[in-house]
Amino acid sequence: MTPQTPCFNPLNPAVIVASSNAGLRRQILQSLTSSRVAAAEALGGADALGKLETSECQLLLLDRRLPDLDAEELLQIIHRRFPGIDVLLLDDAGNPLLPSEWRSASACQLFETINRWQAPAARPLARSAPATEPLPGMVGQAPSMASVYRMARLIAPRSTPVLITGATGTGKEVVATAIHQLSPRAAKPFVVINCAAIPEALLESELFGYVRGAFTGAVQSRLGRIHAAHGGTLFLDEVGELPLGMQSKLLRFLEQGEVQRLGSADVFRMDVRVIAATNADLADLSHKKQFREDLFYRLSVFPIELPPLAQRRDDIAALARYFLRKFQLGGEQPVMTEPSLRVLERHSWPGNVRELQHVLERASILAEGGAILPEHLGLPHGQAPAASARNFSA
Repeated sequence: MTPQTPCFNPLNPAVIVASSNAGLRRQILQSLTSSRVAAAEALGGADALGKLETSECQLLLLDRRLPDLDAEELLQIIHRRFPGIDVLLLDDAGNPLLPSEWRSASACQLFETINRWQAPAARPLARSAPATEPLPGMVGQAPSMASVYRMARLIAPRSTPVLITGATGTGKEVVATAIHQLSPRAAKPFVVINCAAIPEALLESELFGYVRGAFTGAVQSRLGRIHAAHGGTLFLDEVGELPLGMQSKLLRFLEQGEVQRLGSADVFRMDVRVIAATNADLADLSHKKQFREDLFYRLSVFPIELPPLAQRRDDIAALARYFLRKFQLGGEQPVMTEPSLRVLERHSWPGNVRELQHVLERASILAEGGAILPEHLGLPHGQAPAASARNFSA
């Protein structure tokens, strides 16, 4: 829409400025009110929503960094509840994402600038589709992955526990790593513990640590993985394999944020974000009393389910291109033939993306840097007609 200069009515603002930066709010409000544009300020996201409910606001100037709500989530709420409102974001430095001349412009000039900013090349973010570009370290644009990308980006800025589910080889650890990298904890440790790979007798000491003499062989004190992840993220892979005895201790940590090392009475307060992953049905395990129901609900506050590769066949070519670049040897990148690509696209992929990676690694070795043929893949392929090679270079 084309904004029009509204009538001045202080009790019914046409523009709301939402930011925790008092100086920025004051600067914008002075510019607008001096031009007889009714404007109001909001100290955060919840305050802005309340003012939108009770006014006929046409424009919301929104700080990217809010003290209470995530800006992207707030944009989605506004898009659903107030579809007629334009939203302009303020950048991380607190400056509007507009040409610089607006700061001294009149209201009419401001709205003209807004109109220019609303050109197709840069529409308001509140009306754009959610960000669904691949996460760091991930490849593919299949529709089944769009929800994964969006959910991961929405939850990344928070400390809410995340439960990533999906079959073996779908990339659960890659998603967990991406959430950590996109979070404010990115500069802090990302600590991984495979609950299925550590014997039950050692798991407690690995998670919580111990002091010297706590048990036979404990010749020196050691911090656990939770302690090592302080300020960062703890990734619990294969959490469905966690013994029942350890489940109660993990639940206590999740609820209280405290760690007590084996053999010590000292309690440490830890700031750790927990992301868990499993290929098991935890709801079914909890129904069978094989997994604590209260722990299941605590871990699955924000579930993300990864689709199998068979449901994202459109991504196979892009994934093949990515893996072949990784396997490039001596400057020569393997070349995929069309028949080989069709074999990949027809395969059922019970091992998912991990299986695809291993198949292509083997094929690139057999091809010796040349064309990858169907027989190099080691997969059922039947009779395939000859075809020209497809170059998968970036």
